[in-house]
Amino acid sequence: MKKDKIIIAIYVDNQYGVLSRVTAMFTRRGFNIDSLTVGETESPEYSRITITLTAEKNDKDQVVSQLRKLYNVKKVIVLSNEDCIKRELLLIKVKNTAEAHSDIVEATNIFRTKIIDFTDEAISIEATGDSQKIDAFIEYMKKFEIIEMCRTGIVALDRGGTNIWTEHED
Repeated sequence: MKKDKIIIAIYVDNQYGVLSRVTAMFTRRGFNIDSLTVGETESPEYSRITITLTAEKNDKDQVVSQLRKLYNVKKVIVLSNEDCIKRELLLIKVKNTAEAHSDIVEATNIFRTKIIDFTDEAISIEATGDSQKIDAFIEYMKKFEIIEMCRTGIVALDRGGTNIWTEHED
């Protein structure tokens, strides 16, 4: 059976221990999380967890069903890959040398990234975009010696004026 990349948005109470309960459910069921992001929403009493995983359709249905049973989970939706806006954030620090400097600056322009810190030894760059852009930028930066990097998981919203509360039925 074909596996698909699945993006799940979960609204939960903004309380300690909730994230542990959500991730423990994935562990108990043997599902691997590809990426996870979490943060406060437009309403401070709720957090939004965005999880991506690779799974078959019946696995997706099982995950969603199990998430909806968890205490403190208020809403669970699966976002359509075609009808949502997805972004990741990358912070990457590369070695700065006289030979590489102009190539690094040119790459930041081509990839539409932003230099956020600059020293004689290193250049730190912020990149946002879809996963393919982030992957391509990392691959290109490897030739300049990556000193350090950190990458968020995917954050995603439905397109248009809809929101998780009004458009999606449980």
